[in-house]
Amino acid sequence: MKLALIVAPYDSAHQHSGFGRGPDAILAAGLVEMLEDAGHEVSVDDIGKVGEPQTREIATGFAVCRAVAAKVAEARDDDAFPIVLTGNCLTANGAVAGEGADAIVWFDQHGDLNTPETSPYGFLDGMALSTTLGLCWKPMAATIPGFHAIAPSRCVLVDARDLDPDEKALLETLPVLRAQCADAPGQAAKLRAAGARRAHLHVDLDVHNASDLQVNRYASEGGPSVDEVRQAVAGVCRAIPVVGVTISAYDPVFDAKAEVPPVVGALLIEVIAALERI
Repeated sequence: MKLALIVAPYDSAHQHSGFGRGPDAILAAGLVEMLEDAGHEVSVDDIGKVGEPQTREIATGFAVCRAVAAKVAEARDDDAFPIVLTGNCLTANGAVAGEGADAIVWFDQHGDLNTPETSPYGFLDGMALSTTLGLCWKPMAATIPGFHAIAPSRCVLVDARDLDPDEKALLETLPVLRAQCADAPGQAAKLRAAGARRAHLHVDLDVHNASDLQVNRYASEGGPSVDEVRQAVAGVCRAIPVVGVTISAYDPVFDAKAEVPPVVGALLIEVIAALERI
């Protein structure tokens, strides 16, 4: 398969810092070679510098989304499958826009469903999925070329086990489909049965059990193993047409043995193999 790796190495408006170091570390560990050895044609395209040093986090965050949307659209026009390596989950909004996605499957330890009104810390990345579902930051999201909010009924939220009280309350009112890893393919199949034809797959790597894989400072114990996540993601790709992937939230400072990059490579190889079998 023809693959486009789109690199957005930002974390909270800072380039190559914190989670923004993750994409480079994954590439440096040999991701391109792993994918090529599996028989795929791979290109790498970094979005480069966006925003200005004094720009506020929100402005830079959405500038990253706009840059990613353009790169993803170019990849799709070139008949390449887009894989976005990014620091922040918010960047998934750029991928959704560039793909014209009409559904989303979101693997994450967290809900990312806060809004400016409910967030206890004002953390922009904690509002990433809310933005995708059209619940907040609507004027900023509208600046992303091609962005259209995804209906909550077209969302599967997988293994979100660390939720703020307001996120729990919101989920009781939304038709978002909840799933543990083992149930994710079945829930994704429901989206397809309801008419979804272009799903985006988002994997925040802290969905993994931290005792199995430590990816950042927020990761906690509990949750699925590496094998369980890989099997669930592959099952989702067999259950619904997936048109792009984002991988986020890896901080190599917390991965002294460099265990995460090969896990990402194996996961992506499994994803692509599942897509090729459809």
